[in-house]
Amino acid sequence: MSRLVFNLPRPRPRVVVKADLLPSVSVLSLIGLVGIPLGWLWSRLAPGQRVRVFDGGQLIPLQLESWHRFDALAIYGLLGMGAGVVTGSVVWLMRERRGPVIMIAAVLGSLLSAWLGVTMGGAFAGGMYTVTGSPKVGDVLTKAPEIESWWVLVAQPLATALVYGLLAGWNGRDDLGRRLG
Repeated sequence: MSRLVFNLPRPRPRVVVKADLLPSVSVLSLIGLVGIPLGWLWSRLAPGQRVRVFDGGQLIPLQLESWHRFDALAIYGLLGMGAGVVTGSVVWLMRERRGPVIMIAAVLGSLLSAWLGVTMGGAFAGGMYTVTGSPKVGDVLTKAPEIESWWVLVAQPLATALVYGLLAGWNGRDDLGRRLG
């Protein structure tokens, strides 16, 4: 006697929103706070720009020193991308909360972290390169590094979304492996 096997379609898992709201706010705020040490680390790694004082208090960079503007931007971009990769991986490890709600919270938290890192990093760097006294014409000073392009803010959230999306695609389960009942 042969057995008949029917492959009935299983119901698709639904997105859990209400249960994930409070954890997503916690994830957003915790990831946002990562920006403070990120900004501090950037302020220690980014090189200052040596400038010469000219008439009227005009600061002109010395030869080849203007390249440090790109160095500061690139260093923060790489730090942000690294933080985004770590953030996406760690949030994925929260198995019981996997889904679009927590991913959106992680990406928004990474955007907050990037903004906070840029603003706090500028403040930390400004504190390291304070000018004591009034400079005279011809003096060479070291100007604090600064981030001149706000496009660097997309590096960390983009890396977070990319890593989380790749891990979700690699998972292959409809429920992403959630263990909630």
